[in-house]
Order: sequence, then structure tokens, then C-alpha cells
Amino acid sequence: MNGRADLHTHTTASDGTGAPSDNVRLAKAGGLAAVAITDHDTVAGVAEAVAEGVRLGITVVPGVELSTVAEGRDIHILGYYFDLSDKVWLERLQSLRGVRGVRNEMIVERLRELGLQVSMREVFEQAGKDGEGDNTVGRPHIAAVLVAKGYVSTMKEAFDCYLSSGAAAYVNPPRITPFQAIDWIREAGGAAVVAHPGLYGSDRLIEELLRYGADGIEVFHSDHGPEEEARYGAMADRFGVVATGGSDYHGERNGVVFHGALGSRTVDASVIARLEGIRRARW
Repeated sequence: MNGRADLHTHTTASDGTGAPSDNVRLAKAGGLAAVAITDHDTVAGVAEAVAEGVRLGITVVPGVELSTVAEGRDIHILGYYFDLSDKVWLERLQSLRGVRGVRNEMIVERLRELGLQVSMREVFEQAGKDGEGDNTVGRPHIAAVLVAKGYVSTMKEAFDCYLSSGAAAYVNPPRITPFQAIDWIREAGGAAVVAHPGLYGSDRLIEELLRYGADGIEVFHSDHGPEEEARYGAMADRFGVVATGGSDYHGERNGVVFHGALGSRTVDASVIARLEGIRRARW
């Protein structure tokens, strides 16, 4: 495959602002050959995106971003080309969404203790969801409520003051470890990739995950600068794993794109062949 690919984007299936088909259209308009849908702990947006990709003639890579904890840190593991019909895999994703829901409620309760009147109803309304059934929401939706109610001026301020690790309303309930996430993805036939390693402050942990069996590392990311790209590119070479990349696009809120514009971080589309090769070897 010739061209470029953005292998990390989010949609309204989790905490993005655009529908899965919107992301595909943006990728096509930006001249990309491929785009991955990697929503948090859900694959609910993949089918719509794949259908739009067929219509527009652009490759859609099925993906997911699993939420895990290690050493008190949030660690995210990307999965690609897993078996979408694997019942055990889908049940495991549902269990992760349950933990995410508990976390959201804990954050909202902490905000109320701090004197900020925020409710889960408002969070679901901000996300355009009804709160019934399998509704995946996250911290960006809570941040958007804080902006809308005037408690903060920007999404960044919401995260810096309340929602990021170490901030006033940050909570971290028990979750699976990144090692378990790697196992789950591989058992579902997929390729496991360590997401945005530059955000964790522990290259030792990243190396442990690669030694354990992660198939790749996200070298190119909207929050990585040239130094991180060089360091993690060298790490990918040293461990013989796939070097991936993507924007981590979540859409636009109040005129600000979060984390980066779709297509702002890409890799050569030939990387997709390596990810597919891992899938074929496991299936």
C-alpha cells in the first residue's frame, strides 16, 4: 500500500467528537491511504468506519485503545487487527468499559466534593448519549462540562487543574495491567502496541512491555517531539518491533483540536502490512 496512515483516532463511540464515518472522510480529504479507529475500550465504531472506507476507497484499520494501570500510572495499549467475532475478547472489552464508568462516577463525586456542581447526566448530555446501555464516555466529556459551566476556560485547564494524573479530582480505580492487555490482544489474534510512551515518564516500563511481548511502539504521536521520536524509533529498532504512529485525534471542542488534527502524525502505510502479518501469524 502506498501513502500515509494515521493509526490512532477516536470517535463518538468513545470520547471523540466525530462519528466514525467522519474520521474516514477527514482521512480521505487529507490524502491519507488509511486510518485506524482506536476508541477507548470499545470497537463499536469500527463497522461504520469500515463501511465508509469501502465507499470512499480508503483502508480502515480496526483498532482499540485499552486502559490499564501500572506503577500508579495510566498506561494505554493499542490493539490492531484482532478477531471482531471473538466472544471472550468482546466480553473483556465490556468489563473494561464497566471500570471506566466507575471511574467517571468517582471523578464527578470528587469534583462535587471540591464544590464544582457536575453530574453524570450532564456528562452524558455533553457526549450526546443517554446514559443507558453501553455508553462509553471519558475525561474529555467531563472536561467539556467544566468548560461549559465556566469552572475552567479551556480543556487544557480542566485537565491540568482537575483531571490529569496528580490533579485535584484525579482517581485511578483498579484496572488490568498493560501486561494483561497485551495478552488479551494477542489472544484475540491482534497486534499489541504501546501507545504514546513519552507520556509515562518510564522508559524502563516501556522496555519491560516490549520484552514481555508487545508487538510495537507508537513512535510518532501528537505529544511527542523530535527527541521522543528519535528515542522510541531507536527502541523499536533495538527490540525489532513495529514503529507505529498517529495523531490521537479526538475531534474539536470549543475551537481546539485534542490532541492533534487527524493526519498530523502518520506513518508509511506499509506499516499496516506488518500489523496484518502479525494477525495472519496468530490466526
